Amino acid sequence: MSVHKDQKRISAPDIAARKGGDPIVALTSYHAHTAAIADKYVDFLLVGDSLGMVMHGFETTLPVPLELMIMHGRAVMRGAKRSLVVVDMPFGSYEESPAHAFHNAARVIKETQCGAIKLEGGRRMGETIRFLTDRGIPVMAHIGLTPQSINVLGGFKTQGRKRDQWAEIEEDARIVAEAGAFSVVLEAIAEPLAAKITSAIPIPTIGIGASAKCDGQILVMEDMLGLSPRVPKFVREFGEVGKAIEKAISSYAMEVRTRSFPAPANTYDVKD
Repeated sequence: MSVHKDQKRISAPDIAARKGGDPIVALTSYHAHTAAIADKYVDFLLVGDSLGMVMHGFETTLPVPLELMIMHGRAVMRGAKRSLVVVDMPFGSYEESPAHAFHNAARVIKETQCGAIKLEGGRRMGETIRFLTDRGIPVMAHIGLTPQSINVLGGFKTQGRKRDQWAEIEEDARIVAEAGAFSVVLEAIAEPLAAKITSAIPIPTIGIGASAKCDGQILVMEDMLGLSPRVPKFVREFGEVGKAIEKAISSYAMEVRTRSFPAPANTYDVKD
C-alpha cells in the first residue's frame, strides 16, 4: 500500500530565515497553469496587482479591485503546491486604517488560503504592518518605486538616484523591518542604495530593478517572457513567448484562410 505524503509548502518564516543565505527566487503569477510551471523553480509567487496592466489592459495598477486579486489568488493557489503564495493588497484596500487593512487582509487570507499579503509604503505603513503581524497576518513590505503612488511620484522613476534621497528610503526600510514585515521588495532603487539597505536590515530584500546584492529577485513573469508590450528598462527578457504566440496565430489564420486547415484524424470518417 502506498502512503501519500503531503509536500510541505514554503512559509513566510522560511523566507525570513533566508536572510544572507541562498538567493530567493520569485516571480509574479496570475493563473493556475503558469503557477504550476513556476512552482518547480521559485521560492515564492506574487499575485501582483500588476495583473491589472499585463492581463486586463489598465494603464496603472490603481483600478484593480480586491475581488480581482482574490480571484487570481485562488487560481495561483490551485496551481502552486510548494512555493509560498503572496497576494498584493490593491490600492484603497489598506490605507484607511490598520483595522480596515486587517479586515481586507483577513478576507484575502481566508478566501485564497495564501501564505502572506504584500502592501506598499514605508514609514506611513509601519503601524499597519505591526497591527497585521500582531494578529497573525504575514506581511511583505514594498518600498522605493511604489506603483500605487504613481500619481504622487510623477511617473515610473528610479528612486534614490540623488544621495539626498537616501536617508528617507533607508528609514522606510528600517521601519517596515522593525514593524514586523518578514521581507521587503525594493523596486527601482539605485543599486548602491539597495545594496546598503540589504546589508543594514535584518529581513530579506527582494530586488526588482535594484541590486544584485539583494537577498532575492523578482520579475513580472510576462515581462521576462517577452509577453508585455511595455517592459521596464531593467528587465532582461528570458524568452520570446509573445513572438512565438504571434507566429502560431499567424500560421493558424493563414491555414484557415487558404482552406488548408487539416481536420482532426478520424473525426469525419464515415463507416458503412
